[in-house]
Amino acid sequence: QAHLAESGGGLVRAGGSLRLSCAASGRPFYDFGMGWFRQAPGKLREFVAVVSWDGANTYYADSVKGRFTIGSDKDKNMVYLQMNSLKPEDTAVYYCAAQFRGNSRHQGEYDYWGQGTQVTVSS
Repeated sequence: QAHLAESGGGLVRAGGSLRLSCAASGRPFYDFGMGWFRQAPGKLREFVAVVSWDGANTYYADSVKGRFTIGSDKDKNMVYLQMNSLKPEDTAVYYCAAQFRGNSRHQGEYDYWGQGTQVTVSS
């Protein structure tokens, strides 16, 4: 049974940093693109970042470009999201997701999802 588990969320002041981690287990994920999405209160879940299954490409939402960095360690079945210069509008539940050989921005194309981790940025 495939499983994704996020960690690293918390409360941080504006301008601060957090590093989210996502541990994948239950099956090999070496051929899966790994993405991060987020859902703020009262809003739809939105794309944040994705790293392609071969690690060659990364894509970011315009709202986080230059502040967030996605990375993966296939040997450890881990994906990370380094978040710097955080803003109150980054407050959301952050979800890790996996897509077979993909790097889509569209959540409907993802095969597996984690339960999410809360990130709260105070002003």
